[in-house]
Amino acid sequence: MIRPGDIVISKAGRDKGRPLIVLENIDENFVLLVDGDLRPLEKPKKKKLLHLQRTNKMTEKLDEARASKNNALLRKELQRLMPRKGS
Repeated sequence: MIRPGDIVISKAGRDKGRPLIVLENIDENFVLLVDGDLRPLEKPKKKKLLHLQRTNKMTEKLDEARASKNNALLRKELQRLMPRKGS
């Protein structure tokens, strides 16, 4: 089961291969995702669970980022938990 704060990888669409943070579960088929960059807290991406790959990583800073509307914190957390190759 995917929960808010989980780090997932997109398997389909223009964002394929991008790590994203689960913001909220909409229902049993859809979640809202953010990354603090292309998908800020103000404009989360609605995506089907079938198009996501779970990782074993989770951020504890989602509530803090939501409360302060801090997209930079989300970007830093994704970079820390899912470093990109060559970085």
